[in-house]
Amino acid sequence: MYDYWTNQQPIVGKLRDFQPLSFVLVNGTEDESVWNHMVRTWHYLGYDKMIGPRIKYLVLFKDMPIAAISFHRASLKIGVRDSYLGWGETGRLNLLNHIVNNNRFLILPWIRIKNLASHILSQSLRLLQCDWPRIYGDQPYAVETFVDFTCYQGTCYKAANWRYLGETRGFGKVGKTFVYHGNRKGVFFYLINRKLLQLISQYPLRPNPNLERVRVWDMMLSTPDWSPDLFTEAGLNEQSVADLGSALSEYLNRYSSCFSRSDQQQNGETYIKGLLSDLDRKSIEPIALRYEDEKVVRTLQLFLKDAPWDDQQMKRTYQSRVCTIANDPNGMITIDGSDFGKKGTKSAGVWRQYCGSKGKVENCQAGVFIGYSGIGGYGLLDARLYLPEAWFDGERKAYWSSCGIPETTEFRTKPQLALEMIQESVKHHAFQFKWIGCDGAFGCDAEFRKGLPESVLFFADIHSNQRVFRERPNWALPERKGRGKPPTKLVPSVPAVPVSSLAQDESLPWEEIVLMEGSKGPVRTLVKYCRVIELQDGKDGEELWLYIRKYEDGRIKYAVCNAPEDIDVRELHHAATLRWPIEQSFQECKSFLGMAHYETRSYIGWHRHMLLVMVAHLFVLEVRKQFQKKNENGDSHSILTMRQALILIIAALTQDPSAIRKAVRDVAYYQKSNAKAYRSHRKKRHKSTA
Repeated sequence: MYDYWTNQQPIVGKLRDFQPLSFVLVNGTEDESVWNHMVRTWHYLGYDKMIGPRIKYLVLFKDMPIAAISFHRASLKIGVRDSYLGWGETGRLNLLNHIVNNNRFLILPWIRIKNLASHILSQSLRLLQCDWPRIYGDQPYAVETFVDFTCYQGTCYKAANWRYLGETRGFGKVGKTFVYHGNRKGVFFYLINRKLLQLISQYPLRPNPNLERVRVWDMMLSTPDWSPDLFTEAGLNEQSVADLGSALSEYLNRYSSCFSRSDQQQNGETYIKGLLSDLDRKSIEPIALRYEDEKVVRTLQLFLKDAPWDDQQMKRTYQSRVCTIANDPNGMITIDGSDFGKKGTKSAGVWRQYCGSKGKVENCQAGVFIGYSGIGGYGLLDARLYLPEAWFDGERKAYWSSCGIPETTEFRTKPQLALEMIQESVKHHAFQFKWIGCDGAFGCDAEFRKGLPESVLFFADIHSNQRVFRERPNWALPERKGRGKPPTKLVPSVPAVPVSSLAQDESLPWEEIVLMEGSKGPVRTLVKYCRVIELQDGKDGEELWLYIRKYEDGRIKYAVCNAPEDIDVRELHHAATLRWPIEQSFQECKSFLGMAHYETRSYIGWHRHMLLVMVAHLFVLEVRKQFQKKNENGDSHSILTMRQALILIIAALTQDPSAIRKAVRDVAYYQKSNAKAYRSHRKKRHKSTA
């Protein structure tokens, strides 16, 4: 009967005509191979194996398999779920076994029966409440699932009354740490039994409401608000929106000297307009067809890969503009990587390596980026494509010519690429900054930290297994024991310990602070900090600050800082927030400006695409800064989100008064909606602290 899928004729009908359905628990049976084959072949995530508690159901109609569904143990940490349930870390660890995860759900693609999906969800949950405790002993009180909104909308979960909680933060677990990959997914949740809420009440999260709040600096992170006079105060009206078209032309004229011919300048403007547009796919072909015609497709390809325009001059002009707008004596230059999944083997730098956007080892191109963040704004500064060592051997070097990789290119590690970009940016521009921040991939590299400019402070994330001394040790040879050879290796008088042990050390108390005001109210975190001695190359190294952050969702991050011992600790709290903007820049550029939509194989084409995305991103930030409102203390802050600014820009480029009028109305609607949601979230948080 399981040869059924060789005949894939569409099956269409009403649900009542396909009753009754049979749900077969296939764990450990011969039918499990059928379930595995179906999911591996037709589910968009595929199937390899599941480790740990799991239940698999095969759904049959008259012995024909039509669907497959499975449940797995719940995810350890999901910010929106944990915030919705309101449990602390203790509650989560004690009650997580009562939540299961719907990790696979497949209806064969040729089965088109209305309401079938929500019906299967409902029936499978009834079976789950009997089978899960019978097999694993724990009664499930709730079910969660993830939906990739780039593929699906979660319609069947909504129809089955699952609650949408929000998106994941874009982190994936790699080993014992969580790594940002940017692939956010929607979280849906279904409460089977309200007993879960009663159990949660035994583990309340009660943060201290009388917290000293760290200075909330704007940096385009304004608190949502709304009043009838908001747009008037910010200078936002139909005429000011219509003027954004000419503002874009003036902005792009700053880069005119980078082009030797007018047609090159026209191609650059077309490309950036495409990145700012509402196109679903912002690659060369859709951009050319939207703003020119099919003849320009090849022209834009050559513009990105071979045209002799001065991209280095454009980068310097761009960086100078960032320097002018966002300069801050207490700002930070940030370093991070961003990876781009890529099929094929002939694109420059493509290799099977860890891909942050996928959260696993995958065929991809890896980029190293530096950014800038300060009280005046933020933005990316530069990018380098990482070429793995394998690209420097004989086989891969044969592709260098077709990829346009300069013959003088030498192998550089990611930290070396980051240092080169920092040194180049500081050399050519009068950037004011006090800090350099990086994630654990760079922060754990002692040589990278040694190569940073001596005049600045670093705030570098490290891994939880990094070892430190609590005090400067004395080194001596241990006493000889027995008849063996006398010891020759010096040992410290006190042992080095992993920084994770200090997070558990009760003698070092947690301090609760509010880092900043987010779109859902205050962002609270527990912190502890102390002076430590770094273990480096088997010896005691530099004395540093160890800064540990524990967030509301249970995540713990570790960082080291070379700030002086007498620094005001509020500056450390401030530095902890300064690395966020580079991740925000990645999210904005990938979600709205087509950063990952490039289709070029060439080395120079990759760098030019990233540069043009940065140029487009900066214009949107300038528009956001244009429409500002004064705070109660007299400071100005932007009222627009990235999405709202783009709505206005897209309407302005049409020069259609009705489109501009609609854009202003839409932004007003989003402003009201966001302000209402903010007040609701803040009210809930206030109740939780009462």
